[in-house]
Amino acid sequence: MKLAIIPARGGSKRIPRKNIKLFCGQPMIAWSIQAALKSGCFDQVIVSTDDSEIAEVALRFGAQVPFMRPQSLADDHTGTLPVIHHAIDSCAEMGFHATQVCCIYATAPFLTANDIVRGLALSEHPEVAYAFTATTYAFPIQRALKLHSSGGVEMFNPECFETRSQDLEEAFHDAGQFYWGKAASWQRELPFFTPQSRPVLLPRHRVQDIDTLEDWVRAEWMFKAMQVAHR
Repeated sequence: MKLAIIPARGGSKRIPRKNIKLFCGQPMIAWSIQAALKSGCFDQVIVSTDDSEIAEVALRFGAQVPFMRPQSLADDHTGTLPVIHHAIDSCAEMGFHATQVCCIYATAPFLTANDIVRGLALSEHPEVAYAFTATTYAFPIQRALKLHSSGGVEMFNPECFETRSQDLEEAFHDAGQFYWGKAASWQRELPFFTPQSRPVLLPRHRVQDIDTLEDWVRAEWMFKAMQVAHR
């Protein structure tokens, strides 16, 4: 059985009620639910939440909420791995025995069904623990600067000052949209970023962390611009 599990706790602080705040016309979490359903990859699309209002919205847009997440797994310090581990075990108790599980973040409006399908294809290889979305940094990370309390700056890698940008190794970062993995990988809580993981590469214009109100506004601008471009 293939499960999509969308973690969506109710206690967002920087953007209150972030997971169900309206984003371009519908609750944020609805975009993730719809991408999961449209992909056709899943036997069940489940939302793991501690919040009754989020649960109601999830049900309205076609997901299932077969259990409520305990408060011990809904604080600011709980990571993704134990949340998905708990969800897999809870589903198993209800007869949903997963073989492949995709954790889809609730704040991933740029996610497409095709991205999910690509991730599944990678994750099904026997040697692969996870497949996850990633993209390139827009600027060489070897030229990153740090600020001193005095107001001055310093390069993190001063040995790269004379190196041309095109000669520096390209760097990638997690796009924070989904993580496909074998159920056993989640239950063992294996780390994501190892040689046993594979990236699903996305263009930078479809990647935006949404952690602050400034991020939110930027994401809506990007989303609306892409809708106009695809008309």
